[in-house]
Amino acid sequence: MNPNYTLVADRASHRCEYCHAPELVFNFPFEIEHITPLSKQGADSKENLALACRSCNVRKGNRVSGVDPDSNTSVRLFHPRQDLWDNHFQVDDASGAIIGTTAIGRTTVDSLQMNSQPQIAARQLWIRFGLFA
Repeated sequence: MNPNYTLVADRASHRCEYCHAPELVFNFPFEIEHITPLSKQGADSKENLALACRSCNVRKGNRVSGVDPDSNTSVRLFHPRQDLWDNHFQVDDASGAIIGTTAIGRTTVDSLQMNSQPQIAARQLWIRFGLFA
């Protein structure tokens, strides 16, 4: 396990810092990922680490930007140390979808495929059981 796991997980309240999936419902710890990847000259520092579910971490890979589906322009992805989640995303409690409310939010939702059918189904359950905030 990553030696920074406890610090990063506690700081994230044991939620994926991208899609807000609750770590509690998984049978293994979430992953520690570099927000700005080392391959893109990101630092190996606590400020550059985020807690990520497997789905978000795999889909993010070494990317720091994507294409905004509304403007078709390149936009940086959500940065958990610089951005506030609520400033870029909303959750539709009825559908379970995460809605990007800014270019950064839309690009991150699209790039990380946060509204795939399995994620929507899981999120609907988490909402129903009061596990998603």
